[in-house]
Amino acid sequence: MFAVVRTGGKQYRVAAGDKIAVEKLAGEAGDKITLGDVLLAGDGGEIKDAAGVLVSAEIIAQAKSEKVIVFKKRRRHNYRRRNGHRQQMTLLRILAVGGEEKKAAKKDAAPKAEKLEAAEAPAKKAPAKKAAAAKTAE
Repeated sequence: MFAVVRTGGKQYRVAAGDKIAVEKLAGEAGDKITLGDVLLAGDGGEIKDAAGVLVSAEIIAQAKSEKVIVFKKRRRHNYRRRNGHRQQMTLLRILAVGGEEKKAAKKDAAPKAEKLEAAEAPAKKAPAKKAAAAKTAE
C-alpha cells in the first residue's frame, strides 16, 4: 500500500520501508511520529479513500541538507555578495501506511458537556436563594 503525504509544503509518495528526507520536524532520533495529512492512498494500481488514513514513521536523524550558494552581483558597481545556506531536515523511515484514525475525540466531547451542565445547574439555584432571602428580610 502507498500514500501521498504532505509535510513541509511538499508532497511525498511513500510506502512501508521507504526512507525520505523532509523539512525539519519536532522530535529526536528514535521517536515515532504520524503523518496525518494524507492526500491520496492506494494499493497497486487501485486508488482508495484517503480519509482517516495515517502514515506512521520513525525519525532516523536530524540533519542539514546540502549547502546552497547564494551569489548576488550587480555588474559595473563592484557589488558581489556570496552566502551559503544549509536547510534543517529530518530523515524518516516509513513504518506503516494505512493505520486508521481513532475516534476518541467524540468521546472526550461528551463528558465536557456534562461537566458544563453540572456547573451551570448550581449557579441557577443560587440566585433563587438570594431572592428568597431578600423577601424574608423585608
